[in-house]
Amino acid sequence: MTAPQGRGIAETSSTGQAFRILHVSTGNVCRSPITERLTRHALSDRLGDPLTGGLIVESAGTWGHEGAPMEANAEIVLADFGADASGFVGRELLDEHVIRADLVLTATRDHRAQVISMGHSAGLRTFTLKEFTRLVRAIDPATLPDPREDGVVERARALVRAAAALRGWLLAPSPDADEVFDPYGAPITFFRSIGDEIHQALDPVVTALTGVRARS
Repeated sequence: MTAPQGRGIAETSSTGQAFRILHVSTGNVCRSPITERLTRHALSDRLGDPLTGGLIVESAGTWGHEGAPMEANAEIVLADFGADASGFVGRELLDEHVIRADLVLTATRDHRAQVISMGHSAGLRTFTLKEFTRLVRAIDPATLPDPREDGVVERARALVRAAAALRGWLLAPSPDADEVFDPYGAPITFFRSIGDEIHQALDPVVTALTGVRARS
């Protein structure tokens, strides 16, 4: 089976290195498309072009609607943030996606468990989005490689290792603290609240990955 390509995102940076981020939800039509495109938008805000740093962002669903567009309300949420929703195509999560990913960020703990159960040594690089945010906040940026000297890819790899080392020591304050709930079929107001949650969770993650704060 041919490994999936980046859906419009080149395979490597100009240096020949790449760091692949995979966002996972259930249908790959609501939460993970929003997270994928908000991540790309935030990376572009900080790096100008994410490929300059070698960061590739994708998404898939554990019960993915293969070939489906994202939900219309998800497109509205992305437009609220100025992010590009065009060209999105839903995917079912495959072994190849997990094998190729350097970091897997899931919407819920159940999604995380499903990814890890696929094997491929995914446990140390798979987190829920909010879990990863919590762990990243506890990491001193000064302990990470300088992206200007070592590159964004090396910094990203070091960040994942540091987060994995902290996981057993920094627990969630409640069972639901690491969850992003499913807005499928909900009104636009709920979609927007989920979009805000995702945006807030992504900001410290993208800052830690790139070493660059948001411009606005």
